[in-house]
Amino acid sequence: MRILPRLFSVFMMAAAWTITRDNCRQMKYFVNGLLMALAILATTVAAEGVTRLIDGLPLFTDWLPNTVDRDVSSKHLDEIPRAAGVSRSWFFSDPPPLPNRREVPPEWVRQVQAINQAPQTIDTAFRPAELFKAWNSQYANAPCDSPLLRQAPGHLYLYQSLDGSQFPIYRFLPNVTTPLGLVTNQLGWRGPPVEVRRGDNTVRIVFVGASTTVNSHHYPYSYPEFIGHWLNLWAAAHKINVRFEALNAGRESIRSSDIEAIVRKEILPLRPDLVVYYEGANQFDLKPLLTSKPVGAPLYQDYVAVESAPARWLRAASNRLGLARRVQSGLGSLNTHGQGEEWPRPDHPLVWPQGLDEDNPDLSRPDLPVNLSTILGDFDRMRVALGSVDSELAISSFVWLARDGMVLDRIRHKLLLEYLNVSLFPFRYRDIERLSNFQNRVFEKCASAHGLSFVDVAGLFPKDPDLLTDAVHMGYGGVRLHAWIVFQTLIPLIERRLAQGAWGQPSTKPPLPESPGLFFTPQEILFNCKSG
Repeated sequence: MRILPRLFSVFMMAAAWTITRDNCRQMKYFVNGLLMALAILATTVAAEGVTRLIDGLPLFTDWLPNTVDRDVSSKHLDEIPRAAGVSRSWFFSDPPPLPNRREVPPEWVRQVQAINQAPQTIDTAFRPAELFKAWNSQYANAPCDSPLLRQAPGHLYLYQSLDGSQFPIYRFLPNVTTPLGLVTNQLGWRGPPVEVRRGDNTVRIVFVGASTTVNSHHYPYSYPEFIGHWLNLWAAAHKINVRFEALNAGRESIRSSDIEAIVRKEILPLRPDLVVYYEGANQFDLKPLLTSKPVGAPLYQDYVAVESAPARWLRAASNRLGLARRVQSGLGSLNTHGQGEEWPRPDHPLVWPQGLDEDNPDLSRPDLPVNLSTILGDFDRMRVALGSVDSELAISSFVWLARDGMVLDRIRHKLLLEYLNVSLFPFRYRDIERLSNFQNRVFEKCASAHGLSFVDVAGLFPKDPDLLTDAVHMGYGGVRLHAWIVFQTLIPLIERRLAQGAWGQPSTKPPLPESPGLFFTPQEILFNCKSG
């Protein structure tokens, strides 16, 4: 009977040895696999670190900043001629944080979330930004009669029009930070607080225009803010005892008549040295050049593109991994989405005003296309008003991205394709290009005729669709490049005016009497269009 326990013991020892041997083998496989995984992980981490260093990304952060716009704009940086004494490195320098940025009221956040954001291709849509505007009391006295304002959620802000005019049609609420990112000063302008009385040894430049001047509300800075920052870097580098103020009086959706009223009512009391005009989209109406009503509709459904699931995954990964951004950039450069050509449409030839010389237009004609006769009249009024306070007007050419034969990427440039082929239907790219060139020709001739500075933004801005979100609105990198172009153009003008003693001197003139409507208190009104 003793042999059975012994046999059992031998069996158990053999089983234990077999299990141990198998475990060792498994452990060996496990260790080898672990070492391989650790090697792959270490290599990937090292590659990620090197990629972040090369691409100028922070090393120790989970969520990477959006540098796509920066990278797109910096590759065009050396295409822009630099003024003497300007450092290339300044392009990558941001203005200081705004001191007047505030907490956003939670109620405002809820109100924004309750409004569906309308596509850009829809006209007169009430968008969240409209909630934080004080509308002119003459313009909005019957909000239910307005196709735009009747869409408001039962309340609006108004400001009183003291002269009975409906221009400007609105002002931004003063001293607020909106859920969309817009920060306003005490005048309701985008940007930091401003002293009405200009300080000694200060050069004050005010920028006027519409959405392409105020820029997207969620962008950290607008193009005037970049310019002011770089001008102060330039002054410090050259030991010039002058402080530069670059103020942004722009606001989206307005026209030249609004801008003229802003200059006269809001800007003149600040006695600026220079006012820079940049706008050319909101009155760019080609329809009067048609002989008949457009036939047909945009072939939207046939040409809309949908992003693939792997592309969406890669885009999400690029928020956290520099390597994913490299892969995304490499795949994007292949431009494999195709069908980004101009969409087909019925032919609608434009009828040019009889006797109008397209290359050398007569500025006195009342029938200039795309509302240029109206715009030139507003230019004259602005020029005269600014001259009364020894200020100057500068006119910029305007960027339109539309070229005959242009081919875009259906995914990356989806908004641009829709803007050109839906919002501007039935006009062809060649029509838009022709009229935008004509508009800039008129702007340049007007500036020359009156001795005004001309800032040729359109002539210097790269024709790269990655710099814009649609045909006129720039991405954040495009905004920075726009500012860089204007900055280079202003340097020679500033140097001349400083040498002449016209700018940057101690103020000897008494301040203008404050305009009664310069500061305002918004009044909230409630209404219900459904109940009449």
